[in-house]
Amino acid sequence: MKYSFNQNKEGVVFAHAKDLNASFKDLGAVCDSIRYMSVPVARVILEEASTGKRAILYKKHNKHMGARHELGGRKGRWPIKCANIVRKVLVNAINNAENKGMDPDGMYVVHACANKTNIARRMPPKGALFPTALGMMGYATRRASDLEFAKVEIGISELNEKRLAKSTVSRVRYVMSSAPKVKIEEKAKNKKGKDKKEKEQKGKEKDEKKGIITKVEQKEQVPAQKEEQKKEIVSEKKEPASVQPKAEEKVKQ
Repeated sequence: MKYSFNQNKEGVVFAHAKDLNASFKDLGAVCDSIRYMSVPVARVILEEASTGKRAILYKKHNKHMGARHELGGRKGRWPIKCANIVRKVLVNAINNAENKGMDPDGMYVVHACANKTNIARRMPPKGALFPTALGMMGYATRRASDLEFAKVEIGISELNEKRLAKSTVSRVRYVMSSAPKVKIEEKAKNKKGKDKKEKEQKGKEKDEKKGIITKVEQKEQVPAQKEEQKKEIVSEKKEPASVQPKAEEKVKQ
């Protein structure tokens, strides 16, 4: 696919999604919110926006739009559907970078855009009834209800001054200096391992307080119990042999 990135594409990892049944205006606003940011920060912003925890600033296409106190009185919305779409495209770009042996945590969103692609013409049937101006139903002129499709492009790259344009490098530095403060979490693999260890430790502590034996401890105790039973059986077999001589002595007496 040909991407609309007009600079040197060497070292830039791309991902895209096309034929999306979503508003290209909302997709463009979401792309504006992550452009020139680092990949970890952009990922957190999209995750918060896709769950409705963060409002997205609309720099254009904002006529008759309400101001949001979360954005400092500027106009914005919560485009949850479009934020989720852009998040998936960003995850694809991260996976592509990992497959090429790059570290996505040290990369930046150099390219992010959304555009309208195709328009599917839709017309109501000939005999459809529509409410008229007088509040009555009547045969109105055939009105179009088109279905518009969109596409999303994202490109991530390391901050290399030799490959990227000077304007791009300066914008990245400016945006990151004024970027919103976001709590960046660790990688999922490390988190899962730590969570499992913490849960196991907490579970053991609770069991120790309640006096409950865990399944692992039971498995460890079973072989020890078997060894003790074997020793008892062996000792029981040896005891009658020591009793027989005493019985013979009594008979002789």
